[in-house]
Amino acid sequence: MEISETEQVPGEVTTETSEAEQAPDELTIEISETEQVPGEVTTETSEGEQVPDELTIELPETEELFDPLMTENEQELKPEVVTSSKALVYNYNMHHIQYVILQALLFLKKAHKKKKKKKKSISSSVVKIMLMPGNHVMTLAFEIGRTAGYLKYHLASELKIPPDVIQLMFSEGKLLKNSVILMDLGVIPNGTVQIEMSSTDPENYPIRPVNLQQEYNMPDVITVRVQTDATTYQDVVVEIERCTFHKPFLGGYKHKVTGVEFHNAGTQTRPKKRPDKGIDVFCRDTQKQTVVEKHQYQQTANTTSTQMNKIGCYISNMTDKLSKPKKYLTAAELRAIRLIAVIVIQKYFRRWHAKRYVDGLRRQRDQRLEWEREEELHKKREKEARLRQEYERRMNPKTKEDFDLLYNALAGWKQEELDHINSTLTGAERKAALCALQEQEAQLIASIGRHKLDADEENHQKSIQSLLDKCAAPKKWKAFDGLITEMDTQFTIRARQLRDIYNSITMKYLTHDERLDALLTLKHTIKEHNCKLTQEIMELIDREADLLMRQVKDSNLEGLRKRIATLFLQYIKTPTFNPEIVRLLKVPQDPTILRKDVYFCSSCCNYLPSTEFPLGVNSRTVGRCQSCIKVDNDGRGREELSEYKRILRHLWKSEAKYQDDAKIAFLLQEQDLRYLVEKIWAAQSILSAWDDLGDLVLIRWDKYCEWSPWNCILLTQDEAAAHFKLADIEKAYGAAFLRKVKYRHTLAKKFFSQIPVMARFLHGSQPLSYGSDLLITKPIPFTSSN
Repeated sequence: MEISETEQVPGEVTTETSEAEQAPDELTIEISETEQVPGEVTTETSEGEQVPDELTIELPETEELFDPLMTENEQELKPEVVTSSKALVYNYNMHHIQYVILQALLFLKKAHKKKKKKKKSISSSVVKIMLMPGNHVMTLAFEIGRTAGYLKYHLASELKIPPDVIQLMFSEGKLLKNSVILMDLGVIPNGTVQIEMSSTDPENYPIRPVNLQQEYNMPDVITVRVQTDATTYQDVVVEIERCTFHKPFLGGYKHKVTGVEFHNAGTQTRPKKRPDKGIDVFCRDTQKQTVVEKHQYQQTANTTSTQMNKIGCYISNMTDKLSKPKKYLTAAELRAIRLIAVIVIQKYFRRWHAKRYVDGLRRQRDQRLEWEREEELHKKREKEARLRQEYERRMNPKTKEDFDLLYNALAGWKQEELDHINSTLTGAERKAALCALQEQEAQLIASIGRHKLDADEENHQKSIQSLLDKCAAPKKWKAFDGLITEMDTQFTIRARQLRDIYNSITMKYLTHDERLDALLTLKHTIKEHNCKLTQEIMELIDREADLLMRQVKDSNLEGLRKRIATLFLQYIKTPTFNPEIVRLLKVPQDPTILRKDVYFCSSCCNYLPSTEFPLGVNSRTVGRCQSCIKVDNDGRGREELSEYKRILRHLWKSEAKYQDDAKIAFLLQEQDLRYLVEKIWAAQSILSAWDDLGDLVLIRWDKYCEWSPWNCILLTQDEAAAHFKLADIEKAYGAAFLRKVKYRHTLAKKFFSQIPVMARFLHGSQPLSYGSDLLITKPIPFTSSN
């Protein structure tokens, strides 16, 4: 048994009663000044008896109370130890009720003497809350100065519902406002009042009773009446804190004479449960708990018997069955029957197996036809996409390859018209048709030139934007775990700021205020450096701002704005103002570097770096620069090498997959590959004579040797895939075909052996592994190239 002194918390829920057992509303202890023997008060209750609603005890008004159960230290307890502002809270225990009541009376007597000298604390009252519509009652202790709003908030926290849906009603359905206090309802100190509580939204927030204590058969709040003087009494509200679990039986003793049992005391604190870690622990303790007991009845075998008719016992034969013996079978007859059954089983099995085999063949045929259909559809779509892309390139040319395609198509159209005129017209009519053709060609060339100017302007803007984006990009590198790490430096941040300003001043369709704001930002940025370039830009900014204030049209300011953008781009490309641009400039800042690898172009008479001069594998001199070759091709040759570039890129990818350190294929350029395809392999497949360059690829003839002009073959993509699957090309192809392929290889070897770079690969290459002893009767023509 433990007695604790805790402060009385208003509104603390301390009781709950079940429907079967109702607790009495009030327990009153009366103390009179009659003479009684100290410590003689005894109370006994059994489990079946209810605690009375009112318990009256008379006790003399003495300074000290004697209890045989009290120790010497407890009897010497001073009144100053007890604080008068605290309420006595104790646990009701049937074995020590006498000791509890005596200690309570001792506390009340000592507290009464101290209250005469101190101010009386705030009185409290008992509020019974009836939960509607279940008619459950909750008893709470509140100060009489508390408002109805405070009650709502406290009840909302206890019932886990919003306070706005709680509705409090007093007698006869009178709603209580939040500002009403308990004293306004006529509640006196230590009095009792009943209030009904309901929910305005019972569907979403129903009111349910608080189930804090399941077993309870005594009141939670009792009123103790203490006689302070001869004619005055004082009522004190005492809250009872009861145990939420049964006292464990820890053994004890039994008196042999009286039969009284003395149990060992136990603590009120429950032992802390170990948290479940979700892991099965195998030890001696858990093995005892995890034993699964299974009760199963077993019936022992008894000797069976048959009941027969006898005197005094009649057995009915209505359910009896008559069994007749079948025809006797000899061993030969039985073997014949089994043979017939085996034949039937074999017949059905063979039928099932044949049907399954035929279904498999049919399924494979359907899959093959479906695959061929999908492949044909895929090829058709690829061809349509290629034609659509070529048509888009013709209609909207953007790059140099697109304009080469246009000039090549123009040359083809002109040749067709010339052939038609020469074959159908003569004399003056022919000359007139040729003049009209020349005028039409000039118009088409002028139209292509206008498209070229527009494309150059668009490409120029894209190149500027790409340069600014690369300059403003953060530093990137791959970490050890494969993740990309990005880092911004002070130079990249500066480059990003300049890029944003350039985009703002080149943006179109801005209002006057937005344009002035962009110009002001630009002016504040460039005034950090005082030089001729920045002074000129600031003058142009002031001029445009003055014109904008004069309401000048935007169309009249295009030239000025373009000049500002050009000068600011020059400002961005200056390493002094933008240090990050150094690594992206084509012209190096060090003048000594310009003197290295500089060559003279005999066509345009300019000194250019070596990167501006294309060189073939058989080139011995520098020749003309790329721009001069481009102009000459547009005016005279009008050649288009996009298909050969596609074949060369496919060759590079296929050779890279072998990972055998191939080198020859990466030395060729478009012109070299064009000669190999057109002159050596006649621009068609050697197997099917297919002449569409969009479907042709160059692959290895012998897949175990490095690709070279004398170890290659021109086939379609499907033929190339089938050629890769051949294990022995000598057995797969005939002798005539092998001689034809060797003849082409000999021509390629003779032509490319004139190139010094190719010569060392030729001498170090292995001999061909096919038909080296075959005779070639075709003469080898000699082809020279400028």
